[in-house]
Order: sequence, then C-alpha cells, then structure tokens
Amino acid sequence: MIIIHVMGGLGNQLYQYALSEKLKMLGKEVRLDFYAYREARGGDREWRELDLERLEGLEYEPCTANERMLFLDNSMKLTDRVRRKLTGRKDRTVAENADYMPEIFEMDNVYLYGYWACERYYSDIGELLRSKIRFPQSKNPKNIEALAAMERENAVSVHIRRKDYLTVADGKRYMGICTDAYYKKAFDYINRTVDNPIYYVFSDDVDYAREHFGAWGDSRSMRIVDWNTGSDSMYDMQLMSRCRHNICANSTFSIWGARLNPHSGKLMLRPLHHDNYETAQPARIHENWKGWTLIDAAGEIVYER
Repeated sequence: MIIIHVMGGLGNQLYQYALSEKLKMLGKEVRLDFYAYREARGGDREWRELDLERLEGLEYEPCTANERMLFLDNSMKLTDRVRRKLTGRKDRTVAENADYMPEIFEMDNVYLYGYWACERYYSDIGELLRSKIRFPQSKNPKNIEALAAMERENAVSVHIRRKDYLTVADGKRYMGICTDAYYKKAFDYINRTVDNPIYYVFSDDVDYAREHFGAWGDSRSMRIVDWNTGSDSMYDMQLMSRCRHNICANSTFSIWGARLNPHSGKLMLRPLHHDNYETAQPARIHENWKGWTLIDAAGEIVYER
C-alpha cells in the first residue's frame, strides 16, 4: 500500500489526487490521508476546506486511522513506545525533496508527503484526469452565461494571485507575485498568436485586477470575473478550464485550470519560476513542463511549447 498525505488548497489537493491515479495505473494500492482536514488540531490543521469532496467523478479511498498509525508509527500505546525506544522508529515517510522524483513509482509500503506538482508526473494521464475531475453544476447564472460565451469566443484566462502571496510565509515560498513584465509579454504573445482574443481575468484581489489590468484592453476584450467567492471560488478554476488558452500565475490553481482545458492547440503560459521548491535551471523546467510556454520575470520568453 501507498498512502499520500493530502494538504493545501484545491490546486494542491488535485496534485495529490492525480498522483494517486498515476500510482493506481501502475498497479499500486493507494490511500489518501485526510488527517489534516478531519482530525488534526492546532497548527497541524489545514485552514482550507477539503474541496476534493465537492468535485464529481473522483475515485479514491481514504486511509484509516490504523493504517496511518502503522505507516507513521506514532502510536501512543506503552508497548509501542517501549518498542520504538529499543528498536528505533519505523516511520515510512518519503518526503518530496526534488521537483521530479520518478523513484516513487518503484516504491511500496511508503507514506508520501509533498505537493508533487511537476507536470512530468501526469503528462501521460491528462485525458484520464480531465474525464474524472468534474465540477458540480453552478447555480450562479453568471457562470452559466460565461461558459456559454466561452464556447463562441477565443477566450483566454488570466490569473493574478496576490493576497496570500504578499505575506512573508507564502511570499517566501512562491517568490512573490508575478511581475508586470511577465503579464505584458504574455498578453503580447497571445495578441500575436490568437485572433480576436477575449480575456477573462481571475484574481483573489479583483479591485486590483480591475484597476491594474482593466486598462490593458477595452471592455469588449477584457472581462473581470468577480462573482465567485468563498466556497464558490472553485468555479473560477472551471471557467479557466473552459477557456481556449491560459495565462497562469505562479499558482497551482490556475495551472490546473490550464491542465483541465480540453481544447486542442491550446496555449498554456506560466512563469519560468513557479516556486522555490522547483529547480532554478530553465532547461530542466522545460523538460519537466513539456507543452508549456515559459516566460521569466523580466518578460522574456525562455521556451515556447
């Protein structure tokens, strides 16, 4: 058996679910550990919701408390505590320590702890993931209208993530927010490549997006999506996935919006450096993210798909 620790927001949860699908395809028995959402307390508890439970079509099996205890060897029984002192801890955790770790596919009886965000893990199961990851029907007429409009247009999603990335902790991991130079080059690339693009702008700071990016196009080509909030925020990902092309932030949320996009010939743009867990070598990033256009913070296209 392999147990995968689930943590983070919807984007990270989808990575951990996707890894379970990849491992199942390889014949592994896999469980997902939702301890951080259901049982943990204090600093161990996730402040985000377990959004996987709200999606349709996902097939997974949660691990039991006993299975978790067996793999992490954290039983508080006196006999187990004495045994650990005498023989050493039997923790089977394998922590993510590189941007791509293919060796995990050869492992068994391990507890996998990490985000597993590399495109290379899932490049061969994209169709499977798009078939399984489905959003429940939104009751908001604005979402229904937007989905219908996107079918008629050369819709392009643009994601700007700011609020939590401006804090010290998240800013350190995610290298701050994407630069204006990145977005200007991305817009320029789309404008040169796509006929009559219609931009749908998504952000956790819609006032900033409206003020800052609204002037980059006229009202006919620039639309600010500002109605999905709180638990409905996941519908922003659905709308991103229905656009024909995607300009992503350094965020797993919009990366998944692009990955779930089923359009052939789609353009997927992302920052060269996504976060500090990823390699700093551009050639390695390109190898791990085939099919993506990579733009650096200075606004230079480093690799095209």
